[in-house]
Amino acid sequence: MNNIQPELNFNLQNFNTFRLPAIAERVYAPSNVQEFINLLSDLENYIILGAGSNVILSTTSIKTPLILTHKLNKVEIADKNVTVECGVKSAYLSKITAENSLSGFEFLAPIPSFMGGAVYMNASAHGQAVSDVFIKACVYDVSAKKVITLKKEDMQFAYRKSVLQKGNFILLSAEFGLKQADKNEIQEKINNNISKRQKTQPSLKTPNAGSIFKNPEGSSAGALIEQAGLKGKIIGGAQISELHANFIVNLGTAQSSDILELMFFAYNEVNKKFNVKLKSEVIFIGEKTEAEDRIWQKLQS
Repeated sequence: MNNIQPELNFNLQNFNTFRLPAIAERVYAPSNVQEFINLLSDLENYIILGAGSNVILSTTSIKTPLILTHKLNKVEIADKNVTVECGVKSAYLSKITAENSLSGFEFLAPIPSFMGGAVYMNASAHGQAVSDVFIKACVYDVSAKKVITLKKEDMQFAYRKSVLQKGNFILLSAEFGLKQADKNEIQEKINNNISKRQKTQPSLKTPNAGSIFKNPEGSSAGALIEQAGLKGKIIGGAQISELHANFIVNLGTAQSSDILELMFFAYNEVNKKFNVKLKSEVIFIGEKTEAEDRIWQKLQS
């Protein structure tokens, strides 16, 4: 039974990496997995928000109840196996496993996500991926309204894909199998990954949601956008990053409509010049204006 009281008209500016001032009518923040399960069982309609990266939050309104997972952050290490709740920060997991001389999560160090989102998207970088070390997950089955276990073969992992994206399963926790390695070598990999990201991608000091478009097969979305001459392009309070063209940054006053319009501008220019239709990597959460809805539908086609 769910006894958690929602916070009303909650400002999510500190709960999304774009730092958009989105207002959610109702927000729940379960403090443990059982409370999370109770909410999932009781609420008829909801949206789950982890680190708030990889998303555009509507600055019009968010009417659907929102569940924040940031309090679900337990980590258990047993020999070379690590079990984490969905709200564990990816960067923290990289740090804590390195301290225990466990290799496999070095790539997570610069990624601003929670592990729920990392598994959902099968996060990858620097030759490593979530699916490489995944063993099993404890998930909530939405249709059956019960908790079940999914093994690696059930997860349908692919580039930026997992079975979780089909909407019937919600990650509660996951277990991973890492490798014992020299702590200094692990830390050196982490430092290199962080350094590379800082040199090639904007930091969260300039609010952004990470990569905006998926890389087309055999190509790079950032390279195509850059070759179209769009680095630095501004619409409203949003700008295509001058450091990496597959990033849009919030200059301080961006609204969700600015970001969508800038995405659509890049989409059209790349399509005209290279006959390539970029696919959105970010997810839109909340109500859309008519103009936003038109753009979003075109970006999904």
